[in-house]
Amino acid sequence: MPAMISFRSVVDPSDCDFLGHMNVSRYFAACSDGVIAIQSEMGLTANDMRTGRRLSFAVVNANSDFRAELSAGDTIRLETSIVEVGSKSMTFSHRLIRSEGETLAFETVFKCVLMSLETRRAATIPDDVRERAAQWIEQKE
Repeated sequence: MPAMISFRSVVDPSDCDFLGHMNVSRYFAACSDGVIAIQSEMGLTANDMRTGRRLSFAVVNANSDFRAELSAGDTIRLETSIVEVGSKSMTFSHRLIRSEGETLAFETVFKCVLMSLETRRAATIPDDVRERAAQWIEQKE
């Protein structure tokens, strides 16, 4: 299964809640950064969003499972792949892994629409974006 390492970090004490575990919001922040990273690799860069085509993916649905706790000092990475490509949407699979022990800590599937930042409506995925996305599409077994 092709995946892009779309985010790396070390869990900071400020990322943790009063129980000492990484706060739920940080899991989703990592995935949000992962979507920005992979969309940039597909040609939808920050500059393109600001002054170019003015397109960006926006999450419309998330289905998530917390598998293992993360604590301050844990080194983590996010692996992102693409599950499905539609005419105006793309579905991303994210797996957050604790590097020590290769432990799957969190997995989620984000259904995203490509949004025009000018009209705030769904836009058709450009052919060049679709072509670049092909390298991360999960193959069905």
